[in-house]
Amino acid sequence: MKALFRRSASLILLLAALPVFASEAATTQKPIAVQMYTLRNAGSLDQQLKIVHDAGVRAVETVGTQNTSATELKQLLDRYSIKAVSSHVPLAELRGNLDGVVTFNRSIGNSTLVVPYLDQKDRPTDAAGWTALGKELGRIAKQVRGKGMRLAYHNHDFELADFDGQTGLELLFAAAGPDLQTELDLAWVARAGLDPAVMLGKFRGRVFAVHAKDNAPKGQAQDEGGFAAVGQGVLDWNAILPAAAAAKVQWYIVEHDQPRDPAKVIQTGADYLREHLPANVPTRARR
Repeated sequence: MKALFRRSASLILLLAALPVFASEAATTQKPIAVQMYTLRNAGSLDQQLKIVHDAGVRAVETVGTQNTSATELKQLLDRYSIKAVSSHVPLAELRGNLDGVVTFNRSIGNSTLVVPYLDQKDRPTDAAGWTALGKELGRIAKQVRGKGMRLAYHNHDFELADFDGQTGLELLFAAAGPDLQTELDLAWVARAGLDPAVMLGKFRGRVFAVHAKDNAPKGQAQDEGGFAAVGQGVLDWNAILPAAAAAKVQWYIVEHDQPRDPAKVIQTGADYLREHLPANVPTRARR
């Protein structure tokens, strides 16, 4: 009888402890997010966020307002326990409607705004132009910081043209000052003929996030813009991921510009990052 009592007591203690362990396991995860542009053709916004959730990812980078109200977007994010960690906002919006942008993003719980792309008319053609744009973005970044948010800049390949030993991107950041962060798109860096690991080192301490995507071998995946899921292409992730950790990257944002199967690309990328991110990469609290 005493033995039975001891076994019962031990079982009760074990069962009591299980929820604690389960809760701890569920409260943190690696800093992986999804860029919603990847899912733009994957059904309704509800369906898109379900894909993110089903891939085990609990953070996204939005594309502007996602063509919905802040209230509806926040409800959908909450439904799937997903946090908006950043948003791509066109430069024209930042120039002409900064207060509106801040209000919308504050309503959905986001505090990082990212310049995603420069229209042809806004692209500098010389070093002086990149310096001038950097100064303007530095002023906007200071305004954004004053509103309790931060500003980052996402590159393609045209920013990486060389001007007497410095890229346009480097000139831009040198002129912008410390308030501007970078969101380094690794595949575009490689397409410009540069080494993503080296570029990460140049921006150490200023890399809010990387866009984690891959390039397919030359001549392959033409229907997908030549891109590939993370770890399935030609980028050297064994060099890139330690360099990203050393650069103090805060978020690894899975993206693919033209995915044939968006859900598969996201699952593959997230799984690869979960397996290969260095052990010293800080985990993030779940919502």
